[in-house]
Amino acid sequence: MIRVYVKKQGNFAVNTPKVKKKLQEYFIKAGIVSNADVSLSIVGEKKMISLAHTYLKENNIVHNVLSFPFMETDTFVEPPDNVIHLGDIIICYPKVVDEAKSQGRLIDDKVIELAEHGAAHLLGEHHE
Repeated sequence: MIRVYVKKQGNFAVNTPKVKKKLQEYFIKAGIVSNADVSLSIVGEKKMISLAHTYLKENNIVHNVLSFPFMETDTFVEPPDNVIHLGDIIICYPKVVDEAKSQGRLIDDKVIELAEHGAAHLLGEHHE
């Protein structure tokens, strides 16, 4: 079973069950068949700027999505609870709203796209 934990920093209008389901489906299609979990946080601009500063050493940058793998190691060690902790995906809600509006898309669809993009990074896919 793949568990998706969602935390919203504010009262952001996101269909959480739909996003969870799509993210679970993404991981299953990617071959994750063991018990696994991932956290998805939907935050405001200040929090995203703070994360970019703290972890990427960037100043005043608002990313639409960031991802942080739980374990970055060359060898796999079985977690003691037999659950693969994939990591964290953080999405900036105000950025999503702006991008969805400019692309003529639904906010939930943009959130799903960015969540899947973050999930790809957790699984080792990176930009060139």
